[in-house]
Amino acid sequence: MHAVERIEAALARIETHAAITSRKSADLQGRHEQLKACVARSLEELDGLIAGPPA
Repeated sequence: MHAVERIEAALARIETHAAITSRKSADLQGRHEQLKACVARSLEELDGLIAGPPA
């Protein structure tokens, strides 16, 4: 019975870690998307500045 309890405790730790990792991954993915959008806007602005004023 002791082995079963140890296995269940290990499984609980794994599930907890998986939930934390999943949440961190989702947060990181969101931050990555925000950064990509910000960089895209900056590049569009730079393209406009390089192109010069409209003719």
